[in-house]
Amino acid sequence: MGGWINAHATFYGGGDASGTMGGACGYGNLYSQGYGTNTAALSTALFNNGLSCGSCYEIRCANDPSWCLPGSIMVTATNFCPPNSDGGWCNPPRHHFDLSQPVFQHIAHYKAGIVPASYRRVPCMRRGGIRFTINGHSYFNLVLITNVGGGGDVHSVSIKGSRRSCWQAMSRNWGQNWQSNNYLNGQSLSFKVTTGDGRTVMSYNVAPASWSFGQTFNRAQFH
Repeated sequence: MGGWINAHATFYGGGDASGTMGGACGYGNLYSQGYGTNTAALSTALFNNGLSCGSCYEIRCANDPSWCLPGSIMVTATNFCPPNSDGGWCNPPRHHFDLSQPVFQHIAHYKAGIVPASYRRVPCMRRGGIRFTINGHSYFNLVLITNVGGGGDVHSVSIKGSRRSCWQAMSRNWGQNWQSNNYLNGQSLSFKVTTGDGRTVMSYNVAPASWSFGQTFNRAQFH
């Protein structure tokens, strides 16, 4: 999806990556969501106020033979590395990846701490369909969207209840949590998801009319 770009990489979250759970994208438990430890927190220049959540990158350690290991890793953006953290490495305009410790150790020695790196955007390869987790309450439907293939970065979402004839745009609340203030109880729900590359996937009647808050449904996928 693009050429190699220079950056730097550090790590956080401990040897078991427990400190990477949660995060600014709203994904919560990264294991149960399928992202595992192949994750990264992005600097301001890359995070795009959360619109980059879910995007995928290939990263390799670069030009530091004393600390680099051969090969590359694939990671998903699941968190934000805020300015003035990590010794200022995440400050604008720097391109920086704060990786989970286990995946960092695939490209560099632990004692390196920080290494020069190069990266490129790559398509996200996902198993199964896009997942829609419905939270909130009546008149405030907060839908977390995960496991998005292709571009991975959801930029717009529309929802349609079975009693309505037209799609209604959802607003992004935070991370990849999208909200609708319409009353949708007792209706089957369809979703239209568009990623940053402009591609759109329709998932019709993903949630049956008997859906309830806290449930997760999945359907179509980007290929």
